[in-house]
Amino acid sequence: MSGPLIVAAILADPGFAFLERLRRDHFPAERNWLPAHLTLFHALPPSVEEEARGVLARLAHNPRPGASIDRPYSLGRGVAFRVRSPELEMMRGEIAENFHGSLTSQDSAGWVPHVTVQNKVDPVVAKELLLDLQAGFQPQPLRIDGLALHRYAGGPWEPLARYKFRGT
Repeated sequence: MSGPLIVAAILADPGFAFLERLRRDHFPAERNWLPAHLTLFHALPPSVEEEARGVLARLAHNPRPGASIDRPYSLGRGVAFRVRSPELEMMRGEIAENFHGSLTSQDSAGWVPHVTVQNKVDPVVAKELLLDLQAGFQPQPLRIDGLALHRYAGGPWEPLARYKFRGT
């Protein structure tokens, strides 16, 4: 029960493969400890782990949310793709409501669903990649198969549980 809890969407192909390839190609290798991911919460307190498991298991009864990869945007020293998914945003809202009062300022602020494919690089390098990715970009589907619970362990995340959507 040491590190904070992370809630992320479980991404699937073909959208995951597209984002993961870009992340492998453009994220600094010495910092790239994780596959491409869509984080819903960065730091739930470890004390709410059992409750979080229950909330995520309940949400897994929902149908898989529709989602799409939208235009890339600048992070200043990196690039991310926005993700559009009204259903996932509603689920995140339910989780946030459940843990109101336990959220960090980052997790209680407005949520911009995104997948980072480059970070912590020179701004000129980031700008070049952004322009390259924006050229002719068309939104594409992103399959979200479920929600995952992880523990932050100072680098790579420790997987705790996966909850696949099974609603119809």
